[in-house]
Amino acid sequence: MTILDPANPKHARAAERLATEIPIWLTTVSPKGQPQSSPVWFWWDGDVFHLVSKPDTPKIRNLRENPRVSLHLHASDTADDDVVIFEGLTEFDPEPTDVGRLADYIQKYRTLIDEYGWTPDSYLSEYSVGLRVTPTRVRVDED
Repeated sequence: MTILDPANPKHARAAERLATEIPIWLTTVSPKGQPQSSPVWFWWDGDVFHLVSKPDTPKIRNLRENPRVSLHLHASDTADDDVVIFEGLTEFDPEPTDVGRLADYIQKYRTLIDEYGWTPDSYLSEYSVGLRVTPTRVRVDED
């Protein structure tokens, strides 16, 4: 069961945005308690966020200590863009990042992957840590 209620117009708009927006902001917390926000590519399957990362990054070190995160979409000045914030728990994907398993993620970012000079395989060999964030709470309201 999804955390977004499709009968709620604000939730329905948030779901549309999750399908099309490029980055989502991932906030992790360092072992010393310092929040760190990073823009990341993502794919939302309706229940879980799928992310990939380079292995030796501050966000990965933070997540190894504390799997709790927040994710938020960019809030713009347009009337259609409500504040959309998820809280959730992160799991490291035990399987290697793979084009077949991440086909929807790759499809979403294929143009950017090509523009950066990667192939899907070369991108996933560099961004080799798969993450899944299961939302535990969502807030969707006006800015």
